[in-house]
Amino acid sequence: MLDRARSTLARWIAPSQTRRFDGASMGRRMFGAGTFGRVNSEIGGAGQTLASRSAYLVANNPLIGNAVGNIVGEAIGSGIRPSSANPDLVKRFDEWSEAADADGRTDFYGLQALIVTDVVVRGESFVLLQYDESGSTLRVLDVEQVDRSVTRELGNGAQIVQGVEFDAAGKRVAYWISPSRLTDTFASWAPPVRVSADDVLHIFRPLMPGQVRGVPWTASIILSAGELDKLTDALLMGASVAAMFCGVITDQNDFGGEDPFKGEAQPSLEPGTLIRVGGGKTVTFSSPQQSQAVAPLLKAQIRALAAGMGLPAFMVDGDLTGANYSSLRAGLLPFRRRIEAFQYHCLVPQLLAPVWRRFLTGEMLAGTVDETADRRCDWITPKPLQVDPAKDVEADIAEITAGLASRRQKVAERGWNIDELDSEIAADRERESTLGLTFGAPQPAKTEDKPATEDEAS
Repeated sequence: MLDRARSTLARWIAPSQTRRFDGASMGRRMFGAGTFGRVNSEIGGAGQTLASRSAYLVANNPLIGNAVGNIVGEAIGSGIRPSSANPDLVKRFDEWSEAADADGRTDFYGLQALIVTDVVVRGESFVLLQYDESGSTLRVLDVEQVDRSVTRELGNGAQIVQGVEFDAAGKRVAYWISPSRLTDTFASWAPPVRVSADDVLHIFRPLMPGQVRGVPWTASIILSAGELDKLTDALLMGASVAAMFCGVITDQNDFGGEDPFKGEAQPSLEPGTLIRVGGGKTVTFSSPQQSQAVAPLLKAQIRALAAGMGLPAFMVDGDLTGANYSSLRAGLLPFRRRIEAFQYHCLVPQLLAPVWRRFLTGEMLAGTVDETADRRCDWITPKPLQVDPAKDVEADIAEITAGLASRRQKVAERGWNIDELDSEIAADRERESTLGLTFGAPQPAKTEDKPATEDEAS
């Protein structure tokens, strides 16, 4: 009896302790907090809406449109080019790339920019690999042609998830693609067609393991960007209305008053408007205090948009006020590291390497490539533009001199083929020699003939 009393008293005296993650609590502070379920379920329910709203923002919001353009420009530039120890292969690839677009609007490097734009804006891009009598071509599909509604079990472990078919081992084996006609003005539906995964490339940046479809890079800022649009419109409208008023005329002797707007329910204003008000009436203009702090608020919102897309703020609004070499470099380095990760972790394995393999297959079928030849390929991304080009050239020369890089690599980074470049340089040198011209290096100074000294004569 005494032991039980002591135990009860100890429990009363001891401080209460709760072991938990506050982020998973259900108290007042977490009221309204969102949760995120399985990635494919979340994308399946919201993917199409996210892609549509993201495309709308890019088309109508100049800040987001500028950000997307800068991302694509940094990731693709003049194009990510192949580099191989077999120069003939690279030459033939460059020739093929000119006609790679099935629509005939651009070349392979232009398609890279189109594909990356789709990945950023709509979360993903699908490319159909085609082959006909003219050779291999690429056709970029509308992302909604891969039918998101096709999701079902096929038996024996196989399944279709949002238009992508998997076998029992979890390997992608096919895509269910809805036909599209150029004459379709409005959205239409047709039964999707099963296309082998060998003929379809799916490019997107995965966020979580097992993710099937992509998510727009703007997903985290769609809401705040929309609110910023509303705020900007309201501020512009407020400034416009304020500019309309020139003054108010009040007649203290006019007790009856007269309607200054002649009975109009929603009167319009024009610049320099004078409003006549009868006696005993007043006019009050709205001037909220929040508008006085609008500039810092807008800058904070723009920085948040930039952070959501992984860019420095000046690449969103173009504001370089107070920027210098060090601040620009500090802002660009992490952005470029992210772009580099996207290039080598997504674009190379999902787009560039499969296109190279398809190109080699076509060349071998045509008998233009020896099967014993070296067919390896490295993809050289375009060299980022530097704040100080002179220092950049010095760094390249130092890397080549120290054996840390090759001329082939540095030339490819600038978007050129080293064999073509060396041929042009040799042709220039020969022409300069023929015409007696020199560029880049001074000619040796001519020495006049003079009588030899006694020592020289001896």
